Amino acid sequence: MEDTILELRDVAIFQKENLILNDISLQIEKGEFVYLIGKTGSGKSSFMKTLYGDLPLKKGEGKIVDFDLKALKEKDIPFLRRKLGIVFQDFKLLPDRNINQNLLFVLKATGWKDQAKMDAQILEVLEKVGMKTKGFKFPHELSGGEQQRVAIARALLNDPELILADEPTGNLDPQTSVEVMKVLQEINKSGRTILMATHDYALILKYPSKTIKCDANRVFEVVQKAV
Repeated sequence: MEDTILELRDVAIFQKENLILNDISLQIEKGEFVYLIGKTGSGKSSFMKTLYGDLPLKKGEGKIVDFDLKALKEKDIPFLRRKLGIVFQDFKLLPDRNINQNLLFVLKATGWKDQAKMDAQILEVLEKVGMKTKGFKFPHELSGGEQQRVAIARALLNDPELILADEPTGNLDPQTSVEVMKVLQEINKSGRTILMATHDYALILKYPSKTIKCDANRVFEVVQKAV
């Protein structure tokens, strides 16, 4: 069981009192790359938010990176998020500080103390996403693709067991989307598990992988046809 990163059984997801998704049972194994697809408003973001503790799990059983989502307390959420890397569509970089300072902020917030270790970790994650020389730039000095690479680097800081990428190419043009996707593929090849919400079907065709779909209040696996 230690290779199962995410397991949900008979889960229902609510936004306040509204039922968004029902009857979800699925599991994701270590090292998998999984797409989460579905129309806008089909519940993809609510699904992601439940996984990183933004929405409480009220019904069913859920386990993610050894955390029980049903029993998750407010004080546990920072520890859960240290084991997850979260990549958002809109980058969420702090505009008033450069890239190195953005990443330093996250490390300090998650309990790192040793400056030399923090500097080394920042350099390492920026190198992984091809942004090693850009640490002194501010977010507004970078293109959208570069900002998303930094956001992926930020998600890698605490060496997460699972990366949750919520529409990471949603604000990018097709060429840049492919570049960001290549970065995610490389990270996955190094053994990290990735769950990526997207409605960029061109990318899914180009990089086929296990796919789960939100539709009509359900979440289910869909079989990708070989092109």
